[in-house]
Amino acid sequence: MPPSATTTPAGTGRVVAVTGACTFLGGELLRRLEEDPKYSRVLALDIRPPALAPGGKVEYVKIDLTQPTVDGELATLLERHQVDTFVHGAFLSHPTHAADWAHELEDVGTMHVLNACAGVAPRRLVMISTSLVYGAHPKNPNFLTEDAELKGHRDSRFVNDKVRAERQVQRFAKEHANVEVCILRFAPILGPTVSNMYTRFFSRPIAPVMMGHDPLMQFVHEQDAAYALVRAVDSRATGAFNIVGKGVLPYTTVLALLGRVPVPMPQFVARQLSKVLWATQLVGSPPSFLDFLLYLCVADGARARRELGFAPRLSIKRTILDFLGVAPEDGATDAAIAQA
Repeated sequence: MPPSATTTPAGTGRVVAVTGACTFLGGELLRRLEEDPKYSRVLALDIRPPALAPGGKVEYVKIDLTQPTVDGELATLLERHQVDTFVHGAFLSHPTHAADWAHELEDVGTMHVLNACAGVAPRRLVMISTSLVYGAHPKNPNFLTEDAELKGHRDSRFVNDKVRAERQVQRFAKEHANVEVCILRFAPILGPTVSNMYTRFFSRPIAPVMMGHDPLMQFVHEQDAAYALVRAVDSRATGAFNIVGKGVLPYTTVLALLGRVPVPMPQFVARQLSKVLWATQLVGSPPSFLDFLLYLCVADGARARRELGFAPRLSIKRTILDFLGVAPEDGATDAAIAQA
């Protein structure tokens, strides 16, 4: 393991604050830090309490990042509890029609977090992001590295708010060299318990296929994703890291494994239909999502393996099986399927 990924020795009593404590990754992080003796206190920051049994080291603090005075509240918490590591994960996992509120939460909320961290600097800041910030574009290479441009999407506030939040954190890192800043860009997360835009999309019995297009797709298993987040909190590694699963598959192969019915459509028809379904709130994915069914948006995970010490354990096939709730066939072990 490289020196940049050295973990903090046990017994130091680290204190971690987590925004987005009620998200899937936030909840998994709370549970795992609760069991880790290296951490003496974990502050769960959200607008509602997380689903965790009371009485442990996790302490819930009601925080609303859309409020204009939250900078001061966060700074007071950081100072009072001597927070060692701040994990910023208050981001939506699926698009919403309440776009203005989402902007306040993600873009402006990140500004509030960084204002607090500028005044009372923690040793480490970890941001939860997504590989969708690269955008789906016809000129994307087969695998996007962390230095690729964050193109976002011209019509997606869901993606672009995350791009703006990331750029804020990148500027913060340049201006505050005393803070270890780490950004995790997760591939779409699949699994039996997580809920997001992709799990909702793949839960439908039919799925559109853009005629003449079959891009490679990439996911990360929910448990691999949770493990990567813990690695980032433990680590001293800085910079951006793609957190991806093992392997990629063409979109139509993914649909076949899921048992979904592909419906070939011309792009124009698919976009018009998607606009109607999104406007009437009959589906949870906006028209901009169709670009991810047209073009590549696949990230390279080599840097995370090299510097963060994270390597995915489960293959894309096993990830899809777990999402479906299907047990491995013929008594195959997790390790054997992970090699698929």
